Amino acid sequence: MAAKPPESADSLTPLNGVRPHGQVVDILGRIKDRLNSLSPAERKVGTAVLMDVPHAVEDSIADLAQRAGVSEPSVTRFCRAIGCQGVRDFKLKLAQSLVVGELYLNADAAPDAADSDAPAYWGPVLSEAHGALREVERQLSPAAVQRAAEAVARARQVVTFGLGGSAAILAEEAQFRLFRYGVNVACCPEAYFMRMTAATLGAEDVVLAISASGKTAELIEAVNLAGGYGATTIAITATASPLASAVDHPLTVAIAETHDTLTPTSARFAYLAVVDLLSAATGYTLGPKARESLRRIKYAALNHRSGNILEPLGD
Repeated sequence: MAAKPPESADSLTPLNGVRPHGQVVDILGRIKDRLNSLSPAERKVGTAVLMDVPHAVEDSIADLAQRAGVSEPSVTRFCRAIGCQGVRDFKLKLAQSLVVGELYLNADAAPDAADSDAPAYWGPVLSEAHGALREVERQLSPAAVQRAAEAVARARQVVTFGLGGSAAILAEEAQFRLFRYGVNVACCPEAYFMRMTAATLGAEDVVLAISASGKTAELIEAVNLAGGYGATTIAITATASPLASAVDHPLTVAIAETHDTLTPTSARFAYLAVVDLLSAATGYTLGPKARESLRRIKYAALNHRSGNILEPLGD
């Protein structure tokens, strides 16, 4: 009977049954998912790796075997069992995962609460929000906001662009804020539709693009496409980012993120404040037209609900 050829990394089936070309393997996720299916010796190796990932990256095969309490061949078998060609390939993939994941592996990443009566997340969430708003006040130019608002106020139509996570939500928030002032505004939170919409715009139109990183390629391409057809472009984004360089009116803020991975990104508070400043500036620029639009909305809202209390217009 012919000997079975050794398995290669490509012959091992990934967890989802598909190995897309050029996919970067999340080796830490794979270890965690497969740990209980490994042999006892291989499981010891996986446990030792997960307990101290930076150490495992630096370990020799002998050192890792000693820390796990197994033989060196068991380390090699472990590497193959999780889809690597060998120890060297495993350590390369482990180092790649560590670049992204070290903060998330550190159980002590969250700071202690300054107030013993408050939970650990209380200070980071509120202090980061306060800090983000202070940075907006310090960094953002009122003149730049006013110029962008004047472009919005005279536009035939405004389209807000945002992809993924908070950027898409903020693009929708900008739409909700601006329509109250009588601005003809739509939101595009999907890449392909964004590109198609950009191709329909012209010199009387405005694009408001929002991106925390300012590096999203599809967003930048759509902005450039709209600008190529003559539309005025505005961005709420990170300072010195590619998106900031691509638009006519960059509204930029640099926000340092907290190292507590369990709390929301503080940049979200900053960009929401910029959306509100731009919207308010637009309302002031439009003046009577904006006030009449707001009056009609409030009248319709009060007639829909019982009572006559003047409720906030944010709903």
